[in-house]
Amino acid sequence: MLTIKCSGCKRKLWKYKKIGPGEVLRCHKRRMTRKFEFDIRDSKLYCLCGQTIGIDKGSFYKMIAKSFTYSGTKDNS
Repeated sequence: MLTIKCSGCKRKLWKYKKIGPGEVLRCHKRRMTRKFEFDIRDSKLYCLCGQTIGIDKGSFYKMIAKSFTYSGTKDNS
């Protein structure tokens, strides 16, 4: 389980179940287990500090690499 945070203000955005190795390039909506604080405007995902975190692509969010950090462990199976 990963905790996704804004890279600018370090605010928690959501908890995410990452499956498989590799970078977090997409966050599938069905794997988001707990949502904290973020805003969706014009098909973009924003932190409350105003930084753009990702783009809504329907069933997942395409993440902007330098706009977020994460901590926790990935499920490599």
